[in-house]
Amino acid sequence: MPHSRFRITGQEVDRLATYHAMAAVGQTILGMLENGLPRPEFAGAQFALFQANDFQNPRLTTGISLYLYHVAVNGSHRNRAPRLGSDGKRYRPSLPLDLHYLLTAWAETALQQQRLLAWAMRELENTPIMHAGLLNHYGSEPETFRPSEAVELVCEPITLHDMADIWDAFKNSLQLSAAYVARMLMIDSTLELAGVPLVQERNFDAGRVPVS
Repeated sequence: MPHSRFRITGQEVDRLATYHAMAAVGQTILGMLENGLPRPEFAGAQFALFQANDFQNPRLTTGISLYLYHVAVNGSHRNRAPRLGSDGKRYRPSLPLDLHYLLTAWAETALQQQRLLAWAMRELENTPIMHAGLLNHYGSEPETFRPSEAVELVCEPITLHDMADIWDAFKNSLQLSAAYVARMLMIDSTLELAGVPLVQERNFDAGRVPVS
């Protein structure tokens, strides 16, 4: 998907990318990194989803943390058409979200920290498209994503000033980090749209002379 897309078709089992999908994206990022960890160089490295207060006491001697620091509605796709389920019913449009992450390397030495972050960034670049198989495998709720769905994760550099603002809130020393964004994660709705059936045919009488 260009810029992390979720395609929806009416030909599939009607799985839903529910609110579980947001957490599944973070779990998948860390799961891929843990699975590809080069050993023995980083043996014992840990991988964890962080909240803001975890930076006060990271408890990671060596490892990678992933912090979801900002969630935004994708403004370029706000007026979306209703979702068509496999049962032919129409549901409220999916909610398109952009997920902004801070990927941080933790190590006892600057050399090891730099190597760890460089490896992690290279590893994520190797699999920029997270397809449904990965998302369902690493997410805590299996079968969340349809087979045709995927998320693209891209590195999105932020300014040093913005990075410092983020770390200032933690009251902790600035750590070597990289920023990423997963664009347009679609959160599906289960609320059916009621109303008249869709128009199937139109008849126009233009140019026809009425007979008296």
